[in-house]
Amino acid sequence: MKKIDLDSSQLLVLGAAVMVAVVVGMALPVVAALLGDSYARLAALPVLFLLGGVFLFNKRLLLLMVLLLRASGDIVLEATRVGATGASTGLGGAINALVILIALLLFIERPRLLPRKAAVVWLILIAVEAVGVVVTPVPSFGVKMALAFCSYFAVFVCAFYTVRTQDDFRFMVRIIVGSSVIPVIYGLISIALKGAGGISTLRVQSTFTHPNIFAFYLTLVISLGLYVLKSSTFKLSSIQRVSFTAYVGLLAVMLLLTQTRSAWLACFLLFVLYGALFERRYLVYILVLCCLAMLIPSVQQRIMDLDAGNSMANYAKLNSFAWRVLLWDSALKWMSASRYFTGYGVEAFGFYAPLFFPMAGNTEWSAHNVYVQLFFDVGLLGLLAYFAVFYQCFRALLKYYKRDRLAAGILMCALVQYLVVSASDNMLGYLAFNWYFWTAMGMGWSLCSNLERQEKVGIQKSIGPATAPLTPA
Repeated sequence: MKKIDLDSSQLLVLGAAVMVAVVVGMALPVVAALLGDSYARLAALPVLFLLGGVFLFNKRLLLLMVLLLRASGDIVLEATRVGATGASTGLGGAINALVILIALLLFIERPRLLPRKAAVVWLILIAVEAVGVVVTPVPSFGVKMALAFCSYFAVFVCAFYTVRTQDDFRFMVRIIVGSSVIPVIYGLISIALKGAGGISTLRVQSTFTHPNIFAFYLTLVISLGLYVLKSSTFKLSSIQRVSFTAYVGLLAVMLLLTQTRSAWLACFLLFVLYGALFERRYLVYILVLCCLAMLIPSVQQRIMDLDAGNSMANYAKLNSFAWRVLLWDSALKWMSASRYFTGYGVEAFGFYAPLFFPMAGNTEWSAHNVYVQLFFDVGLLGLLAYFAVFYQCFRALLKYYKRDRLAAGILMCALVQYLVVSASDNMLGYLAFNWYFWTAMGMGWSLCSNLERQEKVGIQKSIGPATAPLTPA
């Protein structure tokens, strides 16, 4: 019998394979018990292996796949969750971890591509969140929110490595706009199936877990769609322009059907700001469209609801805005002055809501206001850190505005939209939308950073190499 000789590397690989086989064999019974008979959970494991394979093959390709499909994934990913309510996780958590790992590896490969200002403001915010997790009364929810912030930072970082030129920027705009195709088709199907029960009461949420998330996502896609239509760099043919204009119009109709008033306001602001900055005739267009929209019964009803139920004499009849005002007022009055600077911990607002909110009952209400939530959870320190991220983003886009008014102007409009809707909704927890938003912000900042870097290199080349110091003869 022939003798087989194995060197040390082969023995190492063999030992690793045996160890992996043992670990997988031990874990399979536990995994099978957790997955149960859910088809989504059963499919999650092979999908995870597939994503891992794509990650090993090409991490940038995986990132693009995630961005293209993430808007369609909320319903599926929610179905893969296992564990208790607070600590439940699933395929979505694994995808979040992969995206964070991709960002870390890209940074390690070329750390200079990420501007120091961008890294510093985000890391301060994440550090504040981490401290808030330590003191929170709900550690499991606090950790999930802190990891969500890490994933927002991760996609923001990835934008600096995927967008280096104008061509890269246009490609990524196509990816984000293209991600809306499946949600729109799904939304149309849901309208066809449920619309018979009364279109006036229908709130379209498509592939997202709530109509509001779908609405805010649509405002961002409409913003980028406007850029595609108005930028000469896309070079659309007449047929393509007409088709894409019709598609953006369909997105606007879907936005109306979400029945999300704050998203309507955000879209209104987009066209007002665009008209003020670029084409004044759009101010007339938006006025006409608003008048036409008011002829739609469901839109009329949503607007008229704000004029009723403002009295706090009967809590049950409060409209949604008055209800929010009462919630915020109750929370701020309940807060101790000693907690103004540091807050009560990440996601503490919902935990303490039954104590300070007269309408809470046994429900842990979310703040429905990013600024109130951050002030309550992580105090003035966290709120200032949060605003610092937006401030630095706006500064970078303002610098880029001098070079590309349209791209920077659209992105600044999107940033203003985000800040406005943050005053009335739980934006921090809308992971899918935040991924697209922070990717777009990173794209704009990256273009600004790369142009500044190129200008510095050009100046150095024009000056020439530094003169050698004179030495005594």
